[in-house]
Amino acid sequence: MAVTTQGGSSGNPLKGKAGLVIAVAVVVILLIAFPAYRWFFIISVGIGLGVWAVLVLWYKVRPIKGDDVETKRPLGLS
Repeated sequence: MAVTTQGGSSGNPLKGKAGLVIAVAVVVILLIAFPAYRWFFIISVGIGLGVWAVLVLWYKVRPIKGDDVETKRPLGLS
């Protein structure tokens, strides 16, 4: 028995801006309600910013060249 969705949608009714607003609201509610989530969030954002800074520095020192990129069409077909 096959399960289908109505209207050919992917099954996620919250797309785009509405989904983003709800996700941000959930994070804000958790940060306000539970102090442990605050520390987890602060540490996670700190790690994310650290990784971002390392990647920015890495690609400034070693920029990507055309020779570094593999061809998407190895047989030369267009």
